[in-house]
Amino acid sequence: MSKKENILIIGAGLCGSLLALRLAQRGYNITLVEKRPDLRKIEQDAGRSINLALSDRGLRGLRLAGVEEAAKKLCIPMQGRMIHHENGKTFLTRYSGRSHEHINSVSRPGLNMLLLDACEKMPNVKLLFNMGCEEVDLKAASASFTDHTTGDKVQLSGDLLFGTDGAGSAVRKSMFLSRDFLFSFSQNWLTHGYKEITIPAAEGGGFRTDKDALHIWPRGEDMLIALPNLDGSFTVTLFLPFSDSDYCFDNLTTPAMVMKYFKKEYPDAVQLMPNLVEEFFENPTGPLGTIKCSPWSCYGKTLLMGDAAHAIVPFYGQGMNASFEDVVVFDEVLEQYEGNWPKIFSEYENVRKKDTDAIADLAVDNFHEMKEHTASDLFQEKRRLELQFETEFPSEYNSKYSLVTFNENIPYSEAMKRGRAQDKAILNLLQDGKLPDSLSLHEKLEKVKKETSEILHDDAVVKNL
Repeated sequence: MSKKENILIIGAGLCGSLLALRLAQRGYNITLVEKRPDLRKIEQDAGRSINLALSDRGLRGLRLAGVEEAAKKLCIPMQGRMIHHENGKTFLTRYSGRSHEHINSVSRPGLNMLLLDACEKMPNVKLLFNMGCEEVDLKAASASFTDHTTGDKVQLSGDLLFGTDGAGSAVRKSMFLSRDFLFSFSQNWLTHGYKEITIPAAEGGGFRTDKDALHIWPRGEDMLIALPNLDGSFTVTLFLPFSDSDYCFDNLTTPAMVMKYFKKEYPDAVQLMPNLVEEFFENPTGPLGTIKCSPWSCYGKTLLMGDAAHAIVPFYGQGMNASFEDVVVFDEVLEQYEGNWPKIFSEYENVRKKDTDAIADLAVDNFHEMKEHTASDLFQEKRRLELQFETEFPSEYNSKYSLVTFNENIPYSEAMKRGRAQDKAILNLLQDGKLPDSLSLHEKLEKVKKETSEILHDDAVVKNL
């Protein structure tokens, strides 16, 4: 084959549109197909995550495709977590002791539209919307679709097929149902679901609360978070058990019960959400799950990427970033083995899967940390110490959060291993009283580094037994 293969990409969300743009820049002929209408011509569905956290790994992918600066114009920097106590008091915990490190609230549809616009400018990209994938021929790299505008059946094919069609991937389903190879698949749900509500912009414009933070109301079993939008509003997400709790989606069934719950747990937030009850009952309740599968490719012609290969829960703010990083890693492998697609696909999975498994596990860990521990005294003491380390010794220490979020050249799997060891080391030392105020900050850092090294060594020994 020449370098000008025809590539069929199913799914024009964030991952698929970035992948299409980058492959088009490399000279491939792209057909990008999406089951939904063109979001540049319709409003985003209510209740579906309209803003996301964009950080270094995602920005790296946008930089690769030449759209980073345009994307930054859609962003609101968030310096840390604004914790809201039950008593109404708040405090800000910065994400990093290094002043230049922050995450960004970005509009999902806005960023998707930017990428689609960039794709549309490429002469070798064809965009098709309202095309629901019905069946995939994995060997032939082709698929049949229903045109939801006309009702017609449409057959599309390419030399290669990429499935970037999200957690409910039709391409992955075809791989799962295939009898020609062994396909492993797991889908693990949290006992919690989510529902989105809005803090509208203040009268006359502007924000009703601090816009430079991700707001969290941690309540042990439940949690509320809020991210700012460019129009002055905040997207608020409630995370709540489906059942078997004093307050859960199963028993919050009347306006009175909803208001009783919110006034009890989030009184300061209630004042900011005038449409709370209406939106609670109008917006859907969504599930939260982790998807892992293998292999990601078959027959050297079909490959899964993004959420289709590794959907994760949203509590590390890395779902979009991981999908954009997929494109970066794939581009690096493509550069090395261009022309040998079976090798490209297998090598990409060999390099990437351990890292997507790691961020999936870290995201579940962070769910429990955010709702249960962010307001605890021990957690806050650990975070204060880590921020001091990062401020005074920026080249010597990175917290687990910093390793994952602000160090794009450190793989997720390595960030998880080092970060977990550091967390354990600091918590052990604090609980044992081995970091007294009589020690200098550098002496404390050396103790943490020594304890971390010993934990990593012990873990390696156990792993090799």
